[in-house]
Amino acid sequence: MYKQILVPVDLNDKGFSDKAVAQAVWLAQQSNAEIHLLNVLPGIHMSMVATYFPKDAANDMKKDVKNQLKTFADTHIADKAIYKTHVAEGKPYATILDFAEKLGADLIVMPSHKRSRMDKVVLGSVASKVVQNSPINVMVIKPQG
Repeated sequence: MYKQILVPVDLNDKGFSDKAVAQAVWLAQQSNAEIHLLNVLPGIHMSMVATYFPKDAANDMKKDVKNQLKTFADTHIADKAIYKTHVAEGKPYATILDFAEKLGADLIVMPSHKRSRMDKVVLGSVASKVVQNSPINVMVIKPQG
């Protein structure tokens, strides 16, 4: 059914990205798919932003995020499925869509952030933009309760 499943992971949103990964693992097990975990960093190499950081700060940040993502993957996937971790830079929704295309992904499984009471029926802005612009299927995992 699926061969390449992309799962955008927000490492700052503890206890929620794991629900999207659990769903992706189940789907991967059913179809022998490979899971790709992706964390998107803001455009820290943009000239305006880069001037505020020491020279190696961007590379150090990227290494740190790669380690955090690997730890997250080891905790939530381990031996349950084949997976790879990726860290990219840019505007989150555009980077997710670009990465899905480069991978040849046939499904994106992503969480929709918890919203305030007023916004509970609305998807998070990144999830909404991915759903609206993706040429492939997107499964959005909503928070429970």
